[in-house]
Amino acid sequence: PFTPTVCTFFDHLITKEVLTKDDNFRDYLNTKTKWEEVMIGDPCLADVKKGEIIQLQRRGFFICDQPYQPMSVHTGQPAPCVLHSIPDGHTKVKATAGSKAKQSADVATLSKGGSSRQKQDKVKGSSDKAAPVASAAAPAASGSEASLLDAIAKQGELVRTKKAGGAGKADLKPDVDRLLALKADFKKLTGKDWKAGMAASAGPAAAAVSTGHSTDSSSEADALSTKITEQGNKIRQMKSEKASKDDIMREVGILNAFKADFKKMTGLDWQPAGGAAPRSAEKKKEEKKKEEKKKEEKKEKTKPVVKAEAGEMKKQTRLGLEAMKEEDFSEWYTQVITKSEMIEYYDVSGCYIIRPWAYSIWERIKDFFDGEIKKLGVENCYFPIFVSHAALEREKTHIADFAPEVAWVTKSGESDLAEPIAIRPTSETVMYPAYAKWIQSHRDLPLKMNQWNNVVRWEFKHPQPFLRTREFLWQEGHTAWSNSKDAQEEVLTVLDFYAQVYEDLMAVPVVRGRKTEKEKFAGGDFTTTVEAFIATSGRAIQGATSHHLGQNFSKMFDISIEDPTKASEKLYVWQNSWGLTTRTIGVMTMVHGDNQGLVLPPRLACLQVVIVPCGITAKLSESATLSLVQSCHDLGRELASVGVRIRVDDRDKYSPGWKFNHWELKGVPLRIEIGPRDLEKKQVIAVTRHRGEKHTLAREGIAKTVSDLLEGIQSAMYKKALTERDSHLKKITDWKDFSRLLDDKNLLLVPYCGREPCEDLIKKDSSRAEIAAEPGAPAMGAKSLCIPFDQPQLADGQICIHPACGHKAKHWTLFGRSY
Repeated sequence: PFTPTVCTFFDHLITKEVLTKDDNFRDYLNTKTKWEEVMIGDPCLADVKKGEIIQLQRRGFFICDQPYQPMSVHTGQPAPCVLHSIPDGHTKVKATAGSKAKQSADVATLSKGGSSRQKQDKVKGSSDKAAPVASAAAPAASGSEASLLDAIAKQGELVRTKKAGGAGKADLKPDVDRLLALKADFKKLTGKDWKAGMAASAGPAAAAVSTGHSTDSSSEADALSTKITEQGNKIRQMKSEKASKDDIMREVGILNAFKADFKKMTGLDWQPAGGAAPRSAEKKKEEKKKEEKKKEEKKEKTKPVVKAEAGEMKKQTRLGLEAMKEEDFSEWYTQVITKSEMIEYYDVSGCYIIRPWAYSIWERIKDFFDGEIKKLGVENCYFPIFVSHAALEREKTHIADFAPEVAWVTKSGESDLAEPIAIRPTSETVMYPAYAKWIQSHRDLPLKMNQWNNVVRWEFKHPQPFLRTREFLWQEGHTAWSNSKDAQEEVLTVLDFYAQVYEDLMAVPVVRGRKTEKEKFAGGDFTTTVEAFIATSGRAIQGATSHHLGQNFSKMFDISIEDPTKASEKLYVWQNSWGLTTRTIGVMTMVHGDNQGLVLPPRLACLQVVIVPCGITAKLSESATLSLVQSCHDLGRELASVGVRIRVDDRDKYSPGWKFNHWELKGVPLRIEIGPRDLEKKQVIAVTRHRGEKHTLAREGIAKTVSDLLEGIQSAMYKKALTERDSHLKKITDWKDFSRLLDDKNLLLVPYCGREPCEDLIKKDSSRAEIAAEPGAPAMGAKSLCIPFDQPQLADGQICIHPACGHKAKHWTLFGRSY
């Protein structure tokens, strides 16, 4: 029996041989770089093994990707022999077999790779026994098109031969002109540009595809094909008549059985006669016009970027990022976190994969904070992720804010659980029953525990990676004290640690303060916070919080000791909780990122320095190349010895320019370039990521120079962010200025009475309800962010900012739009 075979062919990704500097590569992307042809081969093709190279007559060389597999007991179908075409560099159109009978089935010659003693078997197609072929050979072409293709191929071969023989331009010109004229004739005839490897389109005589079966099998296949068509029509008729689903499914089963019989008989999937209808010339023209219009729109969007220092116009292609931070902040943020390889999207909405580049940032934050709290005597632990329904019920007041976001487990396999189990939105209800067991006397205090874990809050608002996700990583500390004074001191100490994470590590300035009664943690006495600011969107974002819970939770969970001052009386302990999440990574990205991608502060960067060898060309000797690369690695070891995190990018598959763009997009703070001339001059070129400045550094003493330069980058990034934040911080006392300055993307420091109804009024009257926007966009009103610890003096008799309030102001309070 013949061997079912699938031949896979490949074409160039780019249709133009050489792209010039003015070309947009997208205009030359090939939309069809791979196609398959189903063929029937000689029986000996069944013996070809994976990796063997064969030659098919008039088709070229192929490598076996998947050998033929006989009929499977599981599927009842054989697996065809899959061959991948091996490009040979020729662009000449290969001729098909001469006779019409041979055109209906490919004729293959098999030549197994190996020594000259190996037997060469010819695999010939049989014109009277070949099975159906979907596209094994081009149908008979119209004569003029086929002759033009042949003439173009011959003329092209002639030009190449003369070029190879050293012919000059003057000698080649007549032949080149003749080739161009032939291509012009081809376009005039077909309406298409000639491309290497094109086959002639089918003429009128070839509209029908030959089945190539023997008379008996052909008639059986035709009869089966007719049954399939009739059954398909019957199903369509039933659907139009609104037949029941069961009846339709019964008929579909019969249809599938017919198709299975057809495939078993022919080795091919059944296809309707004629296949898809060809597009009309008018439709093609219309599609071409649409494409050209899209290209024009893209060109309009590409604007020159103004260089801040020199003021000169600089063309920028933005191959990395397509969106600009100032124009489409949301899209820019999405592109930065995905293209810099920080985040990968996941198939559960609101959940994301944190990739190593981002997780390394979280690890550095974790290392710093973990070290600081351990100095206070805090110990790490881990509690289960599941919370019983009864435990949540005990904490109704506290859990009220989280109730809509609690995710519940209700099934185990196909069985319903006796009682649903919650996935922790926070861990008070999980940890405090154990605290009640462990704390029995004042000797058990203070109890200081922290856990690094994940929590789930089934957010229904618009999810944003790092900022608002259904599952996130965080640390949550929970401590118990015998008196309120010590507990409150710890609250502020931990808040300072959080401020250090933002300001010292992330180079992001924050405002330390206390939340208003409306915004404080439910069930706590008071909440302290660090608030960051995103200048591009004009919105604040809560960075981290440290809560003093007082005795609220200890009374709820009966965490008590014997009162040392009053015999036989209980003394409920004082408690704190504090937390920091992976939101930090999103804040850092939004504050520092630019239109080239991520910008990482050196103290948090996974890699602080990338070293790129430059100037390696074909003219550079092998010994000079090895010396240059070795010098890069020597420098890397020297920098690593003083604690600098480095990578030498000596990959030879990428150009230096590609590497520059790659590491800029990922935000590496410093790039060092070393070329042959730099070796001679005993110097290196250093380029900073945050400003793009170039520095020529002497090779001697380079370790200290680079360390100082990295510290300078860290300091400069913080100063820039602080200046930007302060320029958007406005102190006002007149309500008339409130909404205008809020709409100008500012934070507002205002006198406030502290009453919740007044805060609701401020939010309502500063919103713009007539503007439809995403939550938190410029349409939303201002909310209280915090009462800053750094308080200006209130004027005597100063009243609250809202004109309808009339109460005396208690504090200067920071208001603004928030994430």
